[in-house]
Amino acid sequence: MPSLFDSTIAQPLADKLRPKTIDEVVGQDHLLSADAPLGRMLITGKVSSFILWGPPGCGKTTIARLLAHHTNMAFEPVSAVFSGVADLRKIFETAKKRRQTGKATILFVDEIHRFNRLQQDGFLPYVEDGTVVLVGATTENPSFEINAALLSRCKVFVLKRLTEDALDLIISRCERLMGRVLPVTDQAREQLKAMADGDGRYLSNMLESLYDLPDRDLASGPLSVEKMMTVVARRPAVYDKDRDGHYNLISAVHKSLRGSDPDAGLYWVARMMTAGEDPKYIFRRLTRFAVEDVGLADPNALLQAVSAWDAYERLGSPEGDLALAQLVIYLATAPKSVGAYKAWNTAVHLANQTGSLMPPMNILNAPTRLMKEIGYAKGYEYDPDTRNGFSGANYFPDEMGRQKIYHPVERGFEREIIKRIAYWDKLRKEIENDRRSSGNG
Repeated sequence: MPSLFDSTIAQPLADKLRPKTIDEVVGQDHLLSADAPLGRMLITGKVSSFILWGPPGCGKTTIARLLAHHTNMAFEPVSAVFSGVADLRKIFETAKKRRQTGKATILFVDEIHRFNRLQQDGFLPYVEDGTVVLVGATTENPSFEINAALLSRCKVFVLKRLTEDALDLIISRCERLMGRVLPVTDQAREQLKAMADGDGRYLSNMLESLYDLPDRDLASGPLSVEKMMTVVARRPAVYDKDRDGHYNLISAVHKSLRGSDPDAGLYWVARMMTAGEDPKYIFRRLTRFAVEDVGLADPNALLQAVSAWDAYERLGSPEGDLALAQLVIYLATAPKSVGAYKAWNTAVHLANQTGSLMPPMNILNAPTRLMKEIGYAKGYEYDPDTRNGFSGANYFPDEMGRQKIYHPVERGFEREIIKRIAYWDKLRKEIENDRRSSGNG
């Protein structure tokens, strides 16, 4: 009769891909190499309590298991979500007996931040007397989520989100295990890594979905990005579209205002109002128009939209209808710019592509000693104290470099914005040249 541990029992792909040795762990060389903190623990066999802090799917549980295996220590895993005091007491008692035989115990606590402060205090005597070596895993900042007393008895190791190279290694490992190439195009493969967002476990789950596809779905060849997305991503929610006239008329309003035609704009809004449309819906769409189509070419458009909406709420119809008419005329005759709209779309696209890249360390606040030791806030320049009130620092993730997202147009107020940006670009170039010259010197 097969047991749970027999090879005939189906395993999730994520389990099959789990590293069997420390050398197979990807993306954490800064902790696991021979001269790194955890690497030295492995070499010496002397393991002290520590906290693994990192994003989901970066290998926290795997590292703890492998550390126990390599040092011949017993491994006792618990989850702070599902375990309570009674479970911990049993483990502590077992660990005490085990210790009398000369064998040490690693107590691995997943999501340790979910234990309250009183529960965390319960670990202290067992950590102090060596009953267990505590290894906690958390996605939250230990400075805020772990008791100071417990934190002072544990080292903190920061794990990194998996890079594209690390994710590539997981995909290659999966292909070797499955005995065939991942059935997607090169573009879909890149998209898959972007969707994983540095999470190896999530990537493994998506890979399993793709390898589970029946042959008929792959008959036409490798999956494109679009076809792959139907397998590994949910479809967005579908909204009610049974009122075609409602959407046709609001589209007519929007296009008329964008085309700077106040007469047509007034006509279509009047059509909607006389048809019994909810005025709040119209004001909501006009407020959106103020920021989407007028934007910073006339920043006052947003104030006009909000004020007109407020006036209508106070006056009601028919008196408040004039506030609606005034807003329609103002928006139609205002200069137009989609600079902010395009900039936002570009920013969202970049955010989706780059995932969870960290901000530069120098612009992060460091309210705790641990964070200062890690390098938070080191080298930050306070712009108002600089010569021109402008430090020229990079505020994008180091892996990205500076990006150009916002492109103002030569209309309305954005003409002034163009001048300001040009001035800052000039200062930034001068600062970069000065730094380069200073470095060469």
